[in-house]
Amino acid sequence: MTDTLQLAGIQPMSSVDWPGKLVATVFAQGCPWACGYCHNHAIIDCQTPGILPWEEVVALMKRRHGLLDGIVFSGGEATRQPALLDAAREIKDMGFEVGLHTAGPYPRALQHLLDAGLIDWVGMDIKATPNNYPAVVGRPNSGEKAWKSLQILLDYAQRHPDFDYEIRLTAFPSSPGDELEVARGCRDAGAKTFALQQARQLGAPEGFEAQAIGWEDQFDALARDIKNLGFERLIVRRA
Repeated sequence: MTDTLQLAGIQPMSSVDWPGKLVATVFAQGCPWACGYCHNHAIIDCQTPGILPWEEVVALMKRRHGLLDGIVFSGGEATRQPALLDAAREIKDMGFEVGLHTAGPYPRALQHLLDAGLIDWVGMDIKATPNNYPAVVGRPNSGEKAWKSLQILLDYAQRHPDFDYEIRLTAFPSSPGDELEVARGCRDAGAKTFALQQARQLGAPEGFEAQAIGWEDQFDALARDIKNLGFERLIVRRA
């Protein structure tokens, strides 16, 4: 099924998309959500066909044996595409590790990928408390799906102690203001590693403002409050 993959592009070498790993990052075309701060806004249209054949990705990975640790499927939203299962299996069969960036809109797809043993690391974005999700992503019933995916991931990690992940929250000036509540909810669900990051202006939709008067001070205060929640590992990323 890999010939049905809609791929928007690839970063042949990245040291930031999977902490501690050197990887190629593949960007899947299309996402069911429309976050106002999305820094990959140009590739969220699900109707846009892919421009990168999967065969080119495979050829690149064959040339990068001994150089890259693996591949990260990013987006868009990679779990939207059923062919991701076969693509991840092919990469694993080549001897590489597989990472995934996801916002969790498809809990069942995430469950299948994890249960198949095809994913070695996940960076999951949790964007708001369940009730505030529609205001952030522009879609109804989104919060229930995202938080269900979070629990699927954390349950899997609990059963597989060697499995690695990162739960991420992106803060921005016009957010619903529930960041501390989100972080507390993730901690209470069992998250050990949490990343607080600032939204970036680059790549975001027209009209989004990543900065506001006093925003840096607000972000610093939020980071201090989240640190006090006691995550085993807290990462703070500024734009």
